[in-house]
Amino acid sequence: MNDLSWAVRPAMAGTAAMRLLIVTDAWHPQVNGVVRTVDTVTEHLKRSGDTVEVIGPDRFRTLPLPSYPEIRIVPWPRRRLQRLVDEFAPDAIHIATEGPLGWAMRAICLKRGWPFTTSFHTRFPEYLQARTGLPPGLAWGMLRRFHAAGSGVFAATASLRAELRRRGFTNLRAWTRGVALEQFRPGDTDPAFTNPWADLPRPISLYVGRVAVEKNIEAFLQLDLPGSKVVVGDGPQRAALQRRFPDVHFAGWRQGQELAAAYAGADVFVFPSVTDTFGLVLLEAMACGTPVAAFPVTGPLDVVAPGTGALGQDLRAAVLAALDCDREACRRHAEGFSWQACAETFRQHLVMLPRD
Repeated sequence: MNDLSWAVRPAMAGTAAMRLLIVTDAWHPQVNGVVRTVDTVTEHLKRSGDTVEVIGPDRFRTLPLPSYPEIRIVPWPRRRLQRLVDEFAPDAIHIATEGPLGWAMRAICLKRGWPFTTSFHTRFPEYLQARTGLPPGLAWGMLRRFHAAGSGVFAATASLRAELRRRGFTNLRAWTRGVALEQFRPGDTDPAFTNPWADLPRPISLYVGRVAVEKNIEAFLQLDLPGSKVVVGDGPQRAALQRRFPDVHFAGWRQGQELAAAYAGADVFVFPSVTDTFGLVLLEAMACGTPVAAFPVTGPLDVVAPGTGALGQDLRAAVLAALDCDREACRRHAEGFSWQACAETFRQHLVMLPRD
């Protein structure tokens, strides 16, 4: 609890439409789980009658992130951000990321005595360690300080919330994720389905996501597996991995129905990351009937149910075990995750700005 608790008024489902401001350093044209989550929740809230404004790097002059030029960051955004906030006049504020825009919005709220909520999407301390070798302790302290100023920290899974509590985070709120079941579905339910991997030797082991060091993709690519390995996605590590693993099929980014077909055409989805906080791709794969193989870490532990995949420290054994899972069970499990429910929970956890 912080010293703004007196002003906190929950935004319960079914209440009058609100003007919601979401500030995020991760936004289009980036392709990642944060962008997909914010974008999808925004659209659901708009359809329910709320007015939602997303302020991202696209509104500012940006610079490429060192070592990851696909990601753009905003230097010194506070003055312009303040003007944009005042023009929109929000009823509630949610800060989705801990980047320059997030810190600037936090400072504005604290100066004005406005309550706000935050969400924990990304393990930046582990990402920083993977890229630079720096110990994560200092970064965890900064994240703790960032989120402690708010009126609630949204975290996706029980294991993530337990870890954050151990690290000193407080006022945690459960906020799970959803999957677009009408888009991601088994190939045998779509008469127009064409398997994009039909010409590759089976079984097909698939990875989907950023091709970056923090995703631990090498742990998948170096496995001795039957059939073919496929990587859908792009990122700063792609060129190096393509040179090291010439037998792997690198397909680049795919969107929409092409992405759904990529999942549905695979025999097993391999998720080698040990730093993700949820993994939307896990749900997308299972919605397409494709079982998951992963390490037993936050994300897979919370999302993968018995019979829908295999978890283990021996990733190769997990892949081989997942091949025997029931694809219909994978789909049934994914059907329990709704974006509408995700958006409603998000709205309930918001806090309203004090009225004049």
